[in-house]
Amino acid sequence: MTEKQKRFQELADRSNAKGYATYSDFLGLAEISDFFAVRFSVSTNLWGGYENAERCVACFGDREYFADKSDYPIKCILIKPVNQKFADTLSHRDFLGSLMGLGIRREVLGDIIISENKGYLFCLETIADYIVENLTQVKHTTVKCELTDNIPTDVLPQPEKHEIIVSSERLDVIVSTIYKMSRSQVLPIFHTEKVFVNGVVKTSPSTTLNVGDKVSVRGFGRFIYKGVLRRTKKERLVISVDVF
Repeated sequence: MTEKQKRFQELADRSNAKGYATYSDFLGLAEISDFFAVRFSVSTNLWGGYENAERCVACFGDREYFADKSDYPIKCILIKPVNQKFADTLSHRDFLGSLMGLGIRREVLGDIIISENKGYLFCLETIADYIVENLTQVKHTTVKCELTDNIPTDVLPQPEKHEIIVSSERLDVIVSTIYKMSRSQVLPIFHTEKVFVNGVVKTSPSTTLNVGDKVSVRGFGRFIYKGVLRRTKKERLVISVDVF
């Protein structure tokens, strides 16, 4: 058991013994894979502040704790230039770099969504006030931070529906088709453990996808497999995927 898995087990044991929900820090893809590898004595759930978030907090406890997402120790901060007219064009890397420059650990930060040169940052509530008070500049741009509960729905990542033709439902076939890679390009991605299905790392290219599987390919993106729509005259499969 890894150190991270031991920490998960400690949180589960504490919830079981004390009778209240416990929460992890934000987990990345590899940590979520570690999380799914452990069998816990209590129910668990993942939430990142919005549906289909990539970085998530794990909750340990009875299922009643999962319904009210406001119980999760997650806050959203709107980070926006004081003067958009003279602002730099700000990227995810710019926002994250400025936060790291404040000495903030990556584990307390969730996803950062960029829209119209503004950043919506999900973070643990323990660090939220510190960020609001101390993050005053991103790149060369003076910014203002404020806590918000009103996140425009059109800001949140929305998948694009695609129909693609593949030879099978094998994971490597679908990944290479979506991201336009050759077989020689896609295999190293599996060998370096960059492919995750429903939060679990997959090293076997021959893994077969099931309807509803959520696939993340580190460095490329995410998609949800929606299943086979029909067959072509040459018996190839026309499948549906929602690509983020």
